[in-house]
Amino acid sequence: MNDKLFHLIAGTIFALVALLHVLRIYMGWPVVVGGWSAPMWVSWIGLIVAGGLAYFALTLKSHR
Repeated sequence: MNDKLFHLIAGTIFALVALLHVLRIYMGWPVVVGGWSAPMWVSWIGLIVAGGLAYFALTLKSHR
């Protein structure tokens, strides 16, 4: 696997995760993990982190 393909796959996966966080925020979907209900602010942090990682992975793909 070359670098461009890796960055494309990683960027796409992170973009999908960011999209799921946006959908959770917009639709108000609850998330329960082991009886713990995750507050909505967790998705805001996840959106920022996953969106940033997607951006960096996809820009690295285009630079190499």
